[in-house]
Amino acid sequence: MRGAWNGPGRGWGGRRRLAVLLLVTGLVAGLGAVATTPAVAAEDVSRPPAESTSGARPLAHYFDNAGISDDSAPGAADLDGSGRSLSAQALAAAGWSPGARLTVHATALTWPDTRPGRPDNAIADGQRVQVSGRGDAVTFLVAGTGGPATGTGRIGYRDGTRAAYTLTAPDWDTGPLATKAVALPYGNTPGGQRSGPVRLYAVTVPVDRARPVAHVELPRVADPAARLHVFAVALRHGTGWTGSWSASTSGYAPVGPWEDQTLRLAVRATSGGPAVRLRLDNTFAARPVAIGRVTVALRSSGAAARTTPVPVSFGGAEEVRIPAGGQARSDAVALRIPAGAELLVSMHLPEPVAAAPVHTAATGTNYGTAAGTGDHTGDASGAAFTERVTVWPFLTGIDVVGGPGSVVALGDSITDGVGSTSGANRRWPDVLADRLAAQSAVPRYGILNQGISANRVASDRYTGDGVSTDTGGVSARNRLDRDVLAQTGAHTVVVFEGVNDVRWGASSADVIAGLRDIAARSRAHGLRVLVATIAPCGGYRDCTADVDARRQEVNAFIRDNGGTFDGVLDFDAVLRDPADPARLLPAYDSGDHLHPGDAGLRAVAESIDLDLLRPDAAP
Repeated sequence: MRGAWNGPGRGWGGRRRLAVLLLVTGLVAGLGAVATTPAVAAEDVSRPPAESTSGARPLAHYFDNAGISDDSAPGAADLDGSGRSLSAQALAAAGWSPGARLTVHATALTWPDTRPGRPDNAIADGQRVQVSGRGDAVTFLVAGTGGPATGTGRIGYRDGTRAAYTLTAPDWDTGPLATKAVALPYGNTPGGQRSGPVRLYAVTVPVDRARPVAHVELPRVADPAARLHVFAVALRHGTGWTGSWSASTSGYAPVGPWEDQTLRLAVRATSGGPAVRLRLDNTFAARPVAIGRVTVALRSSGAAARTTPVPVSFGGAEEVRIPAGGQARSDAVALRIPAGAELLVSMHLPEPVAAAPVHTAATGTNYGTAAGTGDHTGDASGAAFTERVTVWPFLTGIDVVGGPGSVVALGDSITDGVGSTSGANRRWPDVLADRLAAQSAVPRYGILNQGISANRVASDRYTGDGVSTDTGGVSARNRLDRDVLAQTGAHTVVVFEGVNDVRWGASSADVIAGLRDIAARSRAHGLRVLVATIAPCGGYRDCTADVDARRQEVNAFIRDNGGTFDGVLDFDAVLRDPADPARLLPAYDSGDHLHPGDAGLRAVAESIDLDLLRPDAAP
């Protein structure tokens, strides 16, 4: 081996709820994966005997590099070969302390439980690591040194077959902030601290959902100057859940400040079931966030619930602290919800919050209590919720148990509902969900709206790091792992983006390259990819003839994509004015000439052949 350097909480109460929860738990355990088998690399011609875990060791067995130092002894570790290292204090401040449980890209990982100055990562070189079970992907917590480190490894399956994968760990010093798992404000050198962000990355590679994994062979890196450091690795397990509601984190923005008060967020389920669970994200953050008591309830009207809200637990605990860049997924809540139901999710924030990961362009109303008024998560009444909240903070997903899986709508402000009637749930993904609920020929998939106003395919609006008022998000390419591939039960993605790229100067080639990349990565993870043509925007202040020419070039590629996509949705043809194809049909225009109104969004949703949403639909 090369380069061995340095050597059920409280909550539901009552036997009836407990019985329901036990039934739900059994149901989840008995359900199989809801998505199709992903494409994987060609397997070895040879078929060795059926694999077992013999010969594979826990990752910590291979730790051969000390990359974390205490600030009081900064020279005790050497991550990059020049004496620099990660700071144990900076990691702890981010919530990445020794042995911390970290959920990233829906994968439960464990940060190395080692003392500063001791080996805490493995320099990847083909080591066989114990990773076993069924899932849809393997997630690695990694960093590259000496530049981005790319290598090829293999997934070993219990049936004796192996499949190659390629993994790139961006450089810890110069890699993109938009895709990092966490950035630390400084690193250590033998002479002390050196300011400037250093990064760690979560990188996910697909596996065959139909076959149990036996082990993972770490990549071998061809570039002798680069090293790929692996701090943690785990399988992302397939689930028996369907994504029912979602919102993308569009930025890390100033809020409140909020302290000792309760937020109540109103959402609409697109798929129903006998139990729900929540997902909270601390995306883009530099510090952990404390989430106090959380509840969920069916909505009556405004901020009022139909009945007493049901407490939500996280690993049996009433409260949860989410590390910087991490996620928290709740335990199952035995609350039956129908498709189309409106829910209220309430969370108490016991500590000061001056900035938060948010989704903007909420086309409804969220609520909050006054600062210092304490925990009102259990209130059925809405009387205490006297403030209005114009964003969705922290809450990024609601799942229901069982169901047929989910369709993800990856888009910009048109998908996000800008131009639609506020509070009326008239975004095109909402209308699509209503269409599915009203028929029985096609499974009633959950529809997950991952639209971000001002988002682009190929370039970032938000840098992905730090507090910013820009909430246009990182690019669709850079948020794909989080907002599509890691979404619960996702089997199909509808991509409807590009108008912001061409409006802001991107070439048609840039947009086409971005769409190709999104399609290739999504299909490698087993998702069916449908791409929509870009709608016209003539009459909007910056939609010039040049912009329209580049839009048409992208649309020509989408329509004749040569098999790059699994299907095309011609939203341009649906929305354009036949008398002036560079503009929206007046009846479909919200009035600004860029965003369709309610009628246009309904026309888009009604134009979709529901059979195309099936994961096994013919191309």
